[in-house]
Amino acid sequence: MAAKCILKLYVTGQTPNSQKAIENLKKVIAMELKGAYTLEVIDVLKHPQLAEEDKILATPTLTKVLPPPVRKIIGDLSDIENVLLGLDLTVEKEQTVDAV
Repeated sequence: MAAKCILKLYVTGQTPNSQKAIENLKKVIAMELKGAYTLEVIDVLKHPQLAEEDKILATPTLTKVLPPPVRKIIGDLSDIENVLLGLDLTVEKEQTVDAV
């Protein structure tokens, strides 16, 4: 991915689901973004106004702000393939053309 990715992860304190989402997101970042990202982890207990501004209704929620379009994933982010698909960060696979 050439463009820098801006991500926001909304969590509720230090709950097990919040910790699991952070760990799973770190795996996705290490595998797919390779330094081309900015991540902001937002605790909605400390900053409820930020969650309200971004219309966050459940936590953990991961929001991809840039590149457009904005995408959101709710949950602990344990299904890495679905996270990549949901955030439109899928790695383009080589296409092969069969000779007829």
